Amino acid sequence: MGWTVAVWLAIGPSIGCGVLRLQPSNFRDWSPDQALLPYAEINGDIVHVRNIRNCTYLTADTYVLGYYDKTYDLGRLQYVDFIVVPFRGMPSLAHTMLSFGFDDGEHLALSVEIRRQKGEKYDLVKGMLNHYELMYVVADERDVVKLRTTYRGDDVYLYRARATPEQARMLFVDVMERVDKLASRPEFYNVFTNNCTTNIAQHINHVAPGKVPGGLKILLTGHSDRLAYDLGLLDTTLPFAETRRRAKVSDVARQCSSAPDFSEQIRR
Repeated sequence: MGWTVAVWLAIGPSIGCGVLRLQPSNFRDWSPDQALLPYAEINGDIVHVRNIRNCTYLTADTYVLGYYDKTYDLGRLQYVDFIVVPFRGMPSLAHTMLSFGFDDGEHLALSVEIRRQKGEKYDLVKGMLNHYELMYVVADERDVVKLRTTYRGDDVYLYRARATPEQARMLFVDVMERVDKLASRPEFYNVFTNNCTTNIAQHINHVAPGKVPGGLKILLTGHSDRLAYDLGLLDTTLPFAETRRRAKVSDVARQCSSAPDFSEQIRR
């Protein structure tokens, strides 16, 4: 047995115990774009959301911080969109988001992410070991979509979910309740069990129990749009290949990145 294996066997259990003893916290030296947690006040059909992020980006890592509060009337919530951002060089993995659309043209996006400390970058192994806290970024689409298309150079696919306005409202409330829970009871991100896509699946299952099954498919996040299509969560009128082609909005998002009606433009 090599000495490196022997050392690992000796210290591995200690490292494992140390990981298990870690406690998530909302009090660290956070990256400025993730320092403010959102929270919501729900009063019947009226939801007041605080700390909606709307940064103005100069580069992918340079930005002017921006936040606003807004009151939403659930009676005006019409639909929800599913957003997939494939990882470059790893098409079987992707970041996934939701965006809620209202009849007055407003959109509110949700991005479930690791909460980074200052200078911290994502590391896959650390994502398995209770290293990062989980954060629900509630944001303007002109923040989370433009950041990925215009400044990170990612491809972005936007799909209309097959959900009634009532289902969209139930999903919105479920999401906001979890936003509030994380503000008072932080959790660790986990690449397998507590990531962007597993959280979205959990919210869907709260609205439609058992709709999204567990298993390996949910972990292949780069194929989550195909899974959603096969489960009937997206419009299946067209073949999936054509649906995916039409869902790609990254090119038009770059072209209209400064448009005041950005959300409307990327949906045309």
